[in-house]
Amino acid sequence: MEQDTSQLRAHEQLAPVMTVGNWIVSMLLLIIPFVNIILLIVWAASSSENPNRKNWAIATLIFIAISFVLGMILSVTMAGLFSSFTSGMY
Repeated sequence: MEQDTSQLRAHEQLAPVMTVGNWIVSMLLLIIPFVNIILLIVWAASSSENPNRKNWAIATLIFIAISFVLGMILSVTMAGLFSSFTSGMY
């Protein structure tokens, strides 16, 4: 049993804890237009990045992609509805 736990400890990789200050700086950088997407892609693709920030960047990019697709679907639907309402008026 001792051998199993020592093997687990040897294979465990503990990521350094990101401080509140690190998270605040990360979020402040994401306020800047265009820089935010570039930083998220860099953080998500970097192998040397803190795994916590890397996973957060990947999750954020997934939410951005889902939001973009849903926004496009909603825009096309609203444009079609508006078009059908205005074409019936003339």
